[in-house]
Amino acid sequence: MSAHTPGAAPKPCPGPDRHPKRPAFVMPRGACDTHVHVFGPQVEFPFSEQRSYTPEDCTYDDLMQLHETLGIDRAVIVHGGAHGTDNSATLAALDLNPRRLRGVAVIPSGLPQQALEDMHLRGMRGCRMSTVVSGGASFAHLAGLADETFDLGWHLVLHFNKASELVDVAPQLMQVRSPFVLDHLARISAAEGVDSEPFQTLLRLLDTDRCWIKLASLYRLSAEPYPHRDMLPMIACVVEARPDRILWGSNWPHPICPVAMPNDGDLVDLIPLWLPDPKAQQLALVDNPASLYGFESIGQAS
Repeated sequence: MSAHTPGAAPKPCPGPDRHPKRPAFVMPRGACDTHVHVFGPQVEFPFSEQRSYTPEDCTYDDLMQLHETLGIDRAVIVHGGAHGTDNSATLAALDLNPRRLRGVAVIPSGLPQQALEDMHLRGMRGCRMSTVVSGGASFAHLAGLADETFDLGWHLVLHFNKASELVDVAPQLMQVRSPFVLDHLARISAAEGVDSEPFQTLLRLLDTDRCWIKLASLYRLSAEPYPHRDMLPMIACVVEARPDRILWGSNWPHPICPVAMPNDGDLVDLIPLWLPDPKAQQLALVDNPASLYGFESIGQAS
């Protein structure tokens, strides 16, 4: 996936596999998919004119049906770049299921405090910056967004176009007080691997206690077909280093997918390969997202 060229027409974006398999892996109670998007419906929530891609409608109802098939109880909706900084589609989905859903917003720096507080009350828990898609916030907003959202307890989410960008932004991340999530293993490919400067930078950031690693969309980073075993050395390294900072996400509906569209049931069945230890599964799927996104304990949620 490459960054959008200014002035280019938005690319049409194929939708997900609409026939997900029921996975063999059984999710633990309270499992959370920490990386999904909702798009549209366009008649109600138009796309941004500054978008770099045009997805199919992938709605709250579609998401709930998918997660019923996959056995997933909770989700974090990361606001999709096709909607720009208008978070209405994501907020509307959060309103429909406030116990089960949390969100990550795409916002510019400088919003009124009341607007941020309203989004927080409706389930937003972080804000995302991206060099991949147009129409949202860039890393230039990092310090401002960190300061403006710190008192709400929000975290920062960084969405890289290439792994070298992590090296460039790492000094800023060392300075901010906020927790931060590196989306998609910081876009470090299997070809770069554990000895690369970006991966070594990632490990140093993990030592801060404020860094979280999201294992999602790794099918984009592998040079091998499913089950993408060339990603295992990096996965094993971060899980061993900080099992309490690992998150899992499906990346449904897989926007701007440059490889064969994955089946979400197959992605769930990668979990025991990535996380063979049941304790690590419990952390990544249940405990870690509950801590970062503020879900109720399983007992309270029943």
